[in-house]
Amino acid sequence: MKNLTVLLLLSPLCLLAQSTDTSLEGAWESSFAAADGAENTLSMIVQDGYFAMTAYGDTSGQFIATLGGSYTVTPDTFFVTYEFDSSTPENVGRTVAMPYAVTGSLLVFNADKAWQRLDDGTGELAGAWEITGRKEDGEMRRRPVTGPRRTMKILSGSRFQWIAYNTETAEFLGTGGGTYSADDGQYIERIGFFSRDPERVGKQLSFDYKIRNDEWHHTGVSSDDRPLYETWGHRPKNESK
Repeated sequence: MKNLTVLLLLSPLCLLAQSTDTSLEGAWESSFAAADGAENTLSMIVQDGYFAMTAYGDTSGQFIATLGGSYTVTPDTFFVTYEFDSSTPENVGRTVAMPYAVTGSLLVFNADKAWQRLDDGTGELAGAWEITGRKEDGEMRRRPVTGPRRTMKILSGSRFQWIAYNTETAEFLGTGGGTYSADDGQYIERIGFFSRDPERVGKQLSFDYKIRNDEWHHTGVSSDDRPLYETWGHRPKNESK
């Protein structure tokens, strides 16, 4: 399996002279070539002090690896603390400093790895969310947002990703993501990658949603055709250095 930290940092590109914009929030995309020459996609969402980055097949949607967690940022350095890393679990808990530059719609890490901006992270649902409740057997069961076992859903203005993981054991439990739209109380996901079942890639799911008391209520049918009612709350924002 690919070491995603290496892919995050290394890819030939000319050096950008200087950062002209320190805003990293939103969705970003890059790519890398596999050993057989096939192109793969790198997708990254940076939002509200949290980030998630995933590698998957450009045309197949085949999941390769994911990593992410919390971050803080200065005008020239991105400090990340890993909460999950499917390819290198020993990274969980580590904090790494990565120099960066943003010029126009391009983000470059360590003067090498280039990312193209896809959106600026604005939207009603944009943010980092943690599951707070789920209806099971007709009863809404609340879930504590503290503790090592977590399910996070992070959205930019157009991209989403959910990740289930355990920060204590460094265990990665699953992820899925792609593009979404949210309008007039309807939330639509288009699955671009799914670690547990690649057959679901390309599927479109529609849900009703509303924000009530700063909590996202999410109802519909899941990707495995089961009724779904979940609630999600915002994760506390991290402040930049």
